[in-house]
Amino acid sequence: MATSENNTPSSRATRKKTAKARNRVVPSGARLQRTLLEITNQLAQSASLDEALEKFIDILSEQLHAERSTVFLNDPRTGELYSRVAQGDLRRRIRILNNHGVAGWCFTSGESLRIPDAYADERFSNEFDVRTGFETREIISTPLRDLSGEIIGVSQVLNRIDGHFDDLDLNYLERISAQATIGLQPHVVLEQIEASRRQEAEFLQVVSSVSSEINLGPLLNKIISAITNMLDAERSTLFINDEKTSELYTEFGEGIGKTQLRIPNHAGIAGYVFQTGEAINIPYAYADLRFNPSFDKQTGFFTRSILCMPVINKAGKIIGVTQVLNKRGGAFTNKDEQRLSAFTSQISIGIENAKLFNDVHNMKNYNESVLESMSNAVLTTDQDGVIVTCNAAGTSMLGIEEVDIVGKRTSEFFVGDNAWVHETLQTVGDSGEEESLPDTEMNRKDGSVLSVNLTALPLVDVEDKKLGTMLMLEDISGEKRMRSTMARYMDPNIANQLLESGDLSGTSSVSTVLFSDIRNFTTLTEELGPQGTVSLLNDYFAEMVECITNEGGMLDKFIGDAIMAIFGVPEPHDDDPDRAMRAAIRMMAELNAFNVRRIADGKLPIDHGIGINTDNVVSGNIGSPKRYDYTVIGDGVNLASRLESACKQYGAHILASELTVKKLRGTYRMREIDRSVVKGKTAPVAVYEILDYHTDETFPNMIEVVGHFNDGFSFYQKGKWDNAIKCFNEALELHPGDIASKEYITRCEQLKADKPADWTGVWVMKTK
Repeated sequence: MATSENNTPSSRATRKKTAKARNRVVPSGARLQRTLLEITNQLAQSASLDEALEKFIDILSEQLHAERSTVFLNDPRTGELYSRVAQGDLRRRIRILNNHGVAGWCFTSGESLRIPDAYADERFSNEFDVRTGFETREIISTPLRDLSGEIIGVSQVLNRIDGHFDDLDLNYLERISAQATIGLQPHVVLEQIEASRRQEAEFLQVVSSVSSEINLGPLLNKIISAITNMLDAERSTLFINDEKTSELYTEFGEGIGKTQLRIPNHAGIAGYVFQTGEAINIPYAYADLRFNPSFDKQTGFFTRSILCMPVINKAGKIIGVTQVLNKRGGAFTNKDEQRLSAFTSQISIGIENAKLFNDVHNMKNYNESVLESMSNAVLTTDQDGVIVTCNAAGTSMLGIEEVDIVGKRTSEFFVGDNAWVHETLQTVGDSGEEESLPDTEMNRKDGSVLSVNLTALPLVDVEDKKLGTMLMLEDISGEKRMRSTMARYMDPNIANQLLESGDLSGTSSVSTVLFSDIRNFTTLTEELGPQGTVSLLNDYFAEMVECITNEGGMLDKFIGDAIMAIFGVPEPHDDDPDRAMRAAIRMMAELNAFNVRRIADGKLPIDHGIGINTDNVVSGNIGSPKRYDYTVIGDGVNLASRLESACKQYGAHILASELTVKKLRGTYRMREIDRSVVKGKTAPVAVYEILDYHTDETFPNMIEVVGHFNDGFSFYQKGKWDNAIKCFNEALELHPGDIASKEYITRCEQLKADKPADWTGVWVMKTK
């Protein structure tokens, strides 16, 4: 079995013995040529790429006296470098981005590299060392180039057994790698050809399987599954255009349990593709203004990349749209677009046939449902007078079972006092004219008499050929007449429910709004890249949203990296301010634990600020006639957002307005941090910093520091600048990291110099 990590105990021992016996001088001249030729022969004689890689890795470790060697090959579809690792009888691939780590640097730069101290080099990632327990000390690495000069991978050698790698070793690695590439390239090409052949065979098999399905629901499921697997995506959807409603729809499930998702055929990315006929490949969904994130919000799914393509029939008419989400390992490629285009062109006929069959089947079900839902008796006959159908109302009205009537001739069923019914149907069949007989009597099977209105109609096809007759009976006896009259009135309970739920104009209520926002997010995205940013947000949102929902809060929306949550809408609680406060404190605790895990994984920690305010807000369906969103608006929302932004100024993580603090039922550690007028407002608001989440390490000497700060804040409000500065400095001596105290020292010095004549103790914020 081939392996990318040649480091078994036996192999290390063998190499150490070999190393002692060998001369450390790198071979040169004729000996070097013989060695390189032997490498080419060994790789060329390999039966597969895996075997060739195994031999190449063994050659690298042996020739360079190394503890471990790895060969990475580039996957141009995903922009990744991969190496194959043998685990028993199985083989898996280790993948990294082709611009990540030492191997990624060699691949992108095209240059060889010798690193005498791996952990001192910023390009080195210790991720694999942490995972495997191996310690990398030194590295030599070089790109693998084919005969045309294109870089197809990287060879990497770690930790010389008998000393340290030098430039001669690096030069030898370059020579071996260049020669080995000649032997590897045919195997790489052969594997690519075989993979392409398997892919095309799978494509034909899928097309054949899809083409044999006539039911629309199962057909859509087959197509969606095929596209998802074919393009290695996380999710796919096939929308069909409904010309009657101008909507794109897709079906989920089968039988009576199946459901439909419908959207206007001009809305969103799918609507744009349907209207324009243009294929769209979007690598970053949230960066595209056409993308509607509401579906992600509803389902919890996070859309990264989108490939959307029209489905066009043989006549050139667009009949639907295929949408594929989240290519695994990166964005969708041009090859993905070509494969999806070829697939949709093959399945368009099957879709139209299935859609036609589905329409006919739906019409049949619709007609049967209408008949079964009718309170009047309806039965039909064929042109020979044989009764074909009788609905539930008919069997109930006549006091019989379906088997007593279906399949019998009208002359056999309507006999005795009811023979006139057979005669009426025969007359209608012969004349082709409708007959109506109001308020006539019929005998039931049990001998009772019904008063009915009878209507008989001829049934003809589109070419006016006779198909049979239809009989409709309306029971107008006293009991039926009373029920018919009462059925015309609406149930009061249902009306009350409609009245209560039908008002979409909005509701005013007192609620608590919570805003949170990640600090320096733009810088983080630049350092992490698209995939890292998406992964970070997914992990972060999962932790934070759980803190909110566990306290009964409603997640209103994600605004980029920010979260907006409401406590008290749509269901109010007596302690909504406390719920919001507990959620915020829990969010800070979870963020600290989240950062501990990130740091342990070698990732950057993150920080965020939270603003909380309680006030009157308006909740309801807000938007345009084409799109509504249930949300809240008002000054209470705006102030919570301002407080979140103000966290940066005071070095705080949780700020709450006095409107929230006054309604708290629980006891929390806090301090009044300011009395200010936020931007856009005129009335001052007291702002409090919540300190419950702090530990002795993050906020040492909290009681004493808060005491000095409160004294300083009191002097500050009275305009006694020197006294205030003294108190704030005393707070800083106990906690040098108290940014709020530093902020007030700066303010006091500024105010002391400005000498304001109308000082009221209120600070006016200049920014949001």
